[in-house]
Amino acid sequence: MSHNPSRREFMIKVASVSAAMTAGASLSACGGSSAQPEFLYGVASGDPLADRVILWTHAKFPGSDTAVPLQYQVASDAAFTQIVSQGDIEAKPDTGFTAKADATGLMAGTNYFYRFVCGTATSPVGRTRTLPTTATSLKLAVMSCTNYPAGFFNVYAEVSKSDAEYALHLGDYIYEYAATGYASSSAATLGRVSVPSNELLTLADYRTRHAQYKSDPDSKNLHALKPMIAVWDDHETANDAYKDGAENHTPATEGSWAARRAAGLQAYHEWMPIRTGADRAKIYRSFDFGKLVSLHMLDTRLIGRDQQIVITDLLGLKGATAQGAAYNAITSPTRQLLGKDQMDWLTTQMATSTATWQVLGQQVLMARMEFPGSTLAALNGTDTSPAAQAAGNKAVTDYIVAKNTPASFRTAAQTELMDTTKNPKVGYNLDGWDGYPVTREILLSTALQLKKNLVVLAGDTHNAWHSHLTLKGLIPGGLPAGTKAGEEFATSSVSSPGFEGSLSTIPPAQLKAIFEGVVDDLKWMDSSQRGYLQMTFTATEAKGEWFFVNTITNRTFTSTLGKTVTMKAA
Repeated sequence: MSHNPSRREFMIKVASVSAAMTAGASLSACGGSSAQPEFLYGVASGDPLADRVILWTHAKFPGSDTAVPLQYQVASDAAFTQIVSQGDIEAKPDTGFTAKADATGLMAGTNYFYRFVCGTATSPVGRTRTLPTTATSLKLAVMSCTNYPAGFFNVYAEVSKSDAEYALHLGDYIYEYAATGYASSSAATLGRVSVPSNELLTLADYRTRHAQYKSDPDSKNLHALKPMIAVWDDHETANDAYKDGAENHTPATEGSWAARRAAGLQAYHEWMPIRTGADRAKIYRSFDFGKLVSLHMLDTRLIGRDQQIVITDLLGLKGATAQGAAYNAITSPTRQLLGKDQMDWLTTQMATSTATWQVLGQQVLMARMEFPGSTLAALNGTDTSPAAQAAGNKAVTDYIVAKNTPASFRTAAQTELMDTTKNPKVGYNLDGWDGYPVTREILLSTALQLKKNLVVLAGDTHNAWHSHLTLKGLIPGGLPAGTKAGEEFATSSVSSPGFEGSLSTIPPAQLKAIFEGVVDDLKWMDSSQRGYLQMTFTATEAKGEWFFVNTITNRTFTSTLGKTVTMKAA
């Protein structure tokens, strides 16, 4: 598909002009003043329910820190002749001049137009949609990892044009790095240098970065056209975060983790169309689309996660003592990813739901992305010499050949390679669910026992994946290893580089062959394209479609459908 303005975008813009012309007929100037606020970052909607939806904007008087009185309006028509919900709110300094309203009294499964008004000034007009109470089909656009300096948000532009009814963002909505940090090599050329220039530490820093991302025209258009359901991952605070810290946080030079975390979460709640409760740290929540889909949005990052285990420790590359400690930690029955409260909540949500599909919207890969130790040790990323690369290629080739050789024809060396007691399988990415195998086993076993059709959505990796979700056989007396509990559909990134950046010496086709040849539960992957995942649910199937754009370094681009996978309901 070529990138051309859609009819819907045109109508929204026409409605915005109409709104600006008619607003003065019903409202006096802001607070009796002739000053008019600016709506520099557009509007957004999110967290829809059957009778309400969160509406968001940013409003500020030029050159003034005075609070901006606003009226939100929700109408069934673009001309706002039939207003069905309205109320007064303020864009205040203590929220960074952002404003959110929970617009109530709406009809289920209905499209609406909305805007914010202050005197004769009006925001752009947005379009939103409530959740249905009955549904025969549902389309969700799933996105992750939006990196401003890495390139244009062409993927957002495609989602805006799609027929998806709701947008899901699975985290890394912003990145916290300094202007010269991750994925910024083309930023100056593209006119997308991060602000502030420093790494984000304070509330002002995080607010400024959110504002920059919201200033992007494709971001503004997406938010104006699709209600968004979002969760954070790590970069909304700091890389590889967990409940007590982060890889990209040094207390000695950057202050307390608690203060930085609080700043990041406050800015997130200010700048995102998310329903904010008394505890900003608690964002796990459910959305019911009739009896078709129950969507459970999880926090696998901050609220319950124990610190990550280092892969080199687990492989014994740092000595037997480190390996023993890492093994004991990763296999501990008390090791947490979600935390007990969230796990108990999720179990109750799934047990009481009567929906056909139980869908988990969450951040990191849940599938067992396991490589045999022989290949992981040989693929040690700390050594990129030609000899090391040759050794890694040989280890992978030897394993794949052994795997595809019938057991009765294997050599002694091949038999040893396939013996998991001598060559155990280990997840290569211990920041994902592979680093928390007991928690995963409990969740998957619970879904099986409840007889639920389980679909897991994931982001984080910047690559696209489809995998079966199987048990590892960790629970004594439980179901055997290899029992299938569901399927995982993982989206590529909006703009962050995938394996084509970090593993640039390996051609994408070769990397695909390695992963698909080695990882038992992986059925398909794409390691080098930016895009989004569209999920379509009916009573009989869940269909995943991966769409990719051909470039993020030019606003002229094309989009193609790269892969379609269908999962049947039990």
